Amino acid sequence: MSQDQKPRLIHWMAMLLLVIVWGSSFILIKRGLVSFSSTETGALRIAISFLVLSPMAWKHIRKVPRNKLIYFLLAGVIGNGLPPFLFAKAQTVIDSFMAGVLNSLTPLFTLLVGVLFFGTKTRWINVLGVFIGLSGAIGLLAAANGAQMNNIWYGLFAIAAALCYAINMNLIKNFLSQFGALTITSVVFTFIGIPSLIYLFAGSDFLVIVKTDPEAWKNLGYIAILAILGTAVAMIIHNWLIKQTSALFTSTVTYMMPAVSIMWGVADNENFLFIYILWICLTLIGVYLANKKR
Repeated sequence: MSQDQKPRLIHWMAMLLLVIVWGSSFILIKRGLVSFSSTETGALRIAISFLVLSPMAWKHIRKVPRNKLIYFLLAGVIGNGLPPFLFAKAQTVIDSFMAGVLNSLTPLFTLLVGVLFFGTKTRWINVLGVFIGLSGAIGLLAAANGAQMNNIWYGLFAIAAALCYAINMNLIKNFLSQFGALTITSVVFTFIGIPSLIYLFAGSDFLVIVKTDPEAWKNLGYIAILAILGTAVAMIIHNWLIKQTSALFTSTVTYMMPAVSIMWGVADNENFLFIYILWICLTLIGVYLANKKR
């Protein structure tokens, strides 16, 4: 499908499903962090996704030419390996809804990465959108933390995760578009799943926690839902969408995700102030302008 073609109904339906699933991921991360550290939460998310996908990985990895394995490795580490740790680390301080809002910067970074490394053409209004979007994100973090800087610093972890997603989208569209979505997803998790399992069982307190914390199994269940639906299944849909449409169209899932993450945050009694709406709107306006084609 050419990037100039309009997305069909099936693409919009897939987009809506991703909005719901990924918009709910931040509250699930929050639940996981009740029992586990940020690194354990990130590693569990990756490891469970790998275990779900591993029966398919051994079949699909044989389809990949050796000269393409480096791109699978990069997509695995950058697009699927780092973000689970970065978001979990961010949410040790910032609210779950705020992590969802900061994730909406992904389309903005998708444009920047495309312009800097993949020859994507841009206009002055796109550059303006970049500055507006980043101003909105910084304003939101500052408003949430008053005179202190802690939220801003931890918010940078979520912003870095959005940048990782943007790099991954460009990598898949430019170097892996000839492979099926299941091949991409299963193979990239092979590279990052095995190290995550080793860390959990040999380098963390995971086993001690599940034996001693009465809430551990319940919170592990939340992470499992996140891993299976929000990572394994959602990434297959996500990678299929990139191949079918474009990196920019697929990245716009993050326009709508904040609404879902905010609803979960409010339901969980997170402190949502009216002034946040101004900064959230400014962020989304910036993202829209950054990706405006005409």
